[in-house]
Amino acid sequence: MLNIALPWLEQPLRDALQRARSHALLVQGPAGVGQLEFALQLALGWLCEVGDGRQPGCGQCASCRLFASGTHPDFQLLLPEALEPLREALGLPVDEEGSRSSKSKTAKPSREIKVEAVRALLSFAQSTSARGRAKVAVIFPAEALNGVAANALLKTLEEPSGLLRFALASHDSASLLPTIRSRCQPVPLGLPAREAALPWLAARGVEGAEGLLAATGGRPQQVLEWAEAGQTDAAWQALPKRIARGEVQALADWLPARSIDALQRLCHDLLRRLHGQKPQFFDAAALPVLRRAAPLLSWETELRRAARHADHPLNTGLWTEALVARAQAAFAAAK
Repeated sequence: MLNIALPWLEQPLRDALQRARSHALLVQGPAGVGQLEFALQLALGWLCEVGDGRQPGCGQCASCRLFASGTHPDFQLLLPEALEPLREALGLPVDEEGSRSSKSKTAKPSREIKVEAVRALLSFAQSTSARGRAKVAVIFPAEALNGVAANALLKTLEEPSGLLRFALASHDSASLLPTIRSRCQPVPLGLPAREAALPWLAARGVEGAEGLLAATGGRPQQVLEWAEAGQTDAAWQALPKRIARGEVQALADWLPARSIDALQRLCHDLLRRLHGQKPQFFDAAALPVLRRAAPLLSWETELRRAARHADHPLNTGLWTEALVARAQAAFAAAK
């Protein structure tokens, strides 16, 4: 079953379909708010055989049923190897051929969209529409296109053949080639209203959703991801004091990138509170009272530097211990 309906996207989707003036739309905004689902719903609207491509898909026509089954001949979804599991999560069939295409079964799946995948997409783009409507390509995340792949896409993106349309979805559109951005009509997505996000999370059994929504900066999909990984609001609020005590176990079950992200949020809130502002990610009561900003600013700089290597630590255990020790030292120096 296709799983791309998000309540906070309904009105933005209608607006985007009505206001689309280009064959290529760039859906951009913060991660965790549904850029990919939005791009897929754009594709569904363009391919629907009931309307004129300016309304959401009806869900009932033959084209919509083909799309929902993942067998629409005029649709292509381009993902990096590392994100192929998203197909199953969205209710789309898994690309078995793509999953076998890596050079080695033991090789780490690539986070890049490579030129070979783009060339296959261009071959699809040059063929005639099977159902006589649009042909649609969705690319996510667009910033995963490496330099060669992005350049291979440029000509077709500028001068598409026939009824070809593109929906590029991005969490970091600033990192795209300017020539890619200039060929697309931007569609900004903001953070959803709490009134839309909280009922959606409650319907999925997320407890402490309000606190976790604040912890993620208002990103409901990230809240769901955290909850499914076992993160609770109580454990999140306990994190600052555990780090202050030097408890490595507080981060032991997390991947390095997530540990860095959590510490950056903590450092951010400590600096906000030190300057008289309300914390953004933690409850004020969960944060220690500190008096000096300089040690926190130094720690913030070190965290940014560490984030560049978060995907490739030589020894995750020792690396996590070093992170906690540095955080504890920053706390002590800032008192």
